[in-house]
Amino acid sequence: MDEHKMVVRRLALLIAAAAVVLALYTLRLIFLQLVHGEEFAARATSTTEYRFNVTAARGDIVDSAGRRIATSTTCYNVELSRLLIGDNDLNETIRSAVEILQANGESWNDTLLIGYADGAGHYAFTGDADSTSDQNAIARVKEALGLQQYATADDVMDRLIEEYELEGYDPVWQRILGGIHYQMEQEAFSNVNNFVLAEDVSDRTVATVKEYSLTLPGVEIAETSVRSYTDGTILPHVLGRVGKITAEMWRVTDENGQTTYPLRDRGYAMNDVIGISGLESAYEEQLRGQDGVETITRDSDGVIIDTSITTEPQPGKTVMLTVNSEFQKAVDEALARNVQQIADTYGVDASAGAVVVIDVKNGGILACSNYPSYDQNLYSSQYSEYSADPGLPLYNRALQGLYTPGSTFKPSVAVAALLTGEIDRNSTVYCNGVYNYFRDYHPRCTRHGHSGDIDVVTAIKWSCNIFFYDVGRRITSDVYDDYAHRLGLGTPTGVEVSESTGRLTTKEDENYTASLEVQAAIGQGNTVVTPVQLATYAATIANKGVRYRTHFVKALLDTNTGEVLEETAPEIVEIIPNDGGAFDIVEEGMVGAAQTVAGLANYPYTIACKTGTPQRSEKDEDGKYYTNSTIIAYGPVEDPQIAVGIVVEYGGGGSRAGELVADIFNAYFFERSNGMTPVQEGQLLE
Repeated sequence: MDEHKMVVRRLALLIAAAAVVLALYTLRLIFLQLVHGEEFAARATSTTEYRFNVTAARGDIVDSAGRRIATSTTCYNVELSRLLIGDNDLNETIRSAVEILQANGESWNDTLLIGYADGAGHYAFTGDADSTSDQNAIARVKEALGLQQYATADDVMDRLIEEYELEGYDPVWQRILGGIHYQMEQEAFSNVNNFVLAEDVSDRTVATVKEYSLTLPGVEIAETSVRSYTDGTILPHVLGRVGKITAEMWRVTDENGQTTYPLRDRGYAMNDVIGISGLESAYEEQLRGQDGVETITRDSDGVIIDTSITTEPQPGKTVMLTVNSEFQKAVDEALARNVQQIADTYGVDASAGAVVVIDVKNGGILACSNYPSYDQNLYSSQYSEYSADPGLPLYNRALQGLYTPGSTFKPSVAVAALLTGEIDRNSTVYCNGVYNYFRDYHPRCTRHGHSGDIDVVTAIKWSCNIFFYDVGRRITSDVYDDYAHRLGLGTPTGVEVSESTGRLTTKEDENYTASLEVQAAIGQGNTVVTPVQLATYAATIANKGVRYRTHFVKALLDTNTGEVLEETAPEIVEIIPNDGGAFDIVEEGMVGAAQTVAGLANYPYTIACKTGTPQRSEKDEDGKYYTNSTIIAYGPVEDPQIAVGIVVEYGGGGSRAGELVADIFNAYFFERSNGMTPVQEGQLLE
């Protein structure tokens, strides 16, 4: 009986315990369902969104008639997506992708300056020991891997192999995978930042990657665009180039050791393309456009449940130039032809030169030619040949070249003397071929077509040195330099791209003497200017003292519609009063000068010009100084439309460039007669 009671008691206790446990579970369930039900439901159905930039198409650069000069063409990149690779082996994914690239003859993104292992398994740095950029890149690799600067290439590879678990691969694949991993680190590869493994791949590679898409998750084909040029020989020095953002551009360290990321702060990704020179750089913000956003949504189990473009990319603006591409090509051809003609005709070493043609009415550049030049479309593949060419085809002579102006400087001295009252139309200086003002310095004059008492018109026409020695000495370089600056010499012209400033001879020069000052009055001495300044100067004389800002860009257009969004208004930067008709007097002399130049004397329109034969610093085998050909011109004089500045290196007498001036005017009037009219809104041409 007692035993029966004990069993009943135990059973009751078990039932009570079970009831308590059941009650606790019930209470817990009620707590979870009623109190935190919504929270846990949200957790169960939670998703994570990842946003990726969709690069906007870069805006076009077109000529004044709407013809495309620089445009963007579609291409395809191979990208690695950390998000889509997920739990798959990253090393094997990279290896499989590289094998596809290798099979199709493609290259991949790897800038590590270490070669492949030699027969003994050792590595060596491949950077140029004389290249500062290469040595800096090697130093950054060591720093990024936590190595001392005395570390060897073997040390770097050992660290990469350890860091990225490459011990199981042979040395070739260790180098390939290690280089790619390092590049991925430099470009911040992550769930929200894809890595561009290969750029502009072939259609065959695109097809192969897509074929293996199911077995290679995370290896993606991304549509993008690359810069291309309808005719790569048109304005290559002015257009400039685009390129990938470099490590130096991305990570900037100041003198205090503070590191900033200016491009990241402006919304760029590290593997973006950016304008790095010329108009591509100057108008980067306008050409770049607005990137779009692709959003990828992943659930709590890591499964991709949605991919969509949540913000459409907006293409950059179209930049319209003042240059007409057909006229530009005609000037390019004329420059090349005339340089060769001067060399052949006169037996000189003429082999290079530059021409700038400006619209007198507004300062817009109509043509900007360099000879020799290069092809933008061949720049990458032929850079070594271009950079090694002794003719310096990559050198922008038109905007960067500094040349002694020679006698083309004389009209500025005449303007200064007339406007300051030092001389008038009838003032004369006696020319007997030698200037005897100084006791120990007697510079000479060639006396071509003149002698005796010479007035300013005659002095300009026949380029009398004695007249300008004397007048320059009397008004001093302080005065004629001031007017030369105001006319556009030795001062920035205002173009949107990089230009040399040049300089004029001044009393502050270390080698200044009174004799140097009279030499400067005929465009010698320390004075150096650019061809674009010569053209600007000529345009200012044509405008009777009104100087416009020289510029290349005519307008910004909407890329989709062709609508003009912003137009460059003519900007007057200097006005020199034409008191007493000073500019008319100078023009009379320049019209006379044109009558002494072959090619211009019988030209159908009245042209004003001034030639120059400035000495170079080098001497020939006979001990005579080599000379350049320089010339400024504008016309038609009755209603000036274009102004020209020309330099031909080693060309000799400035009048030798007269045929080139005539060719330029012929091309200009031919283009106008063939309907060189501004583009209409919405009418961009192919």
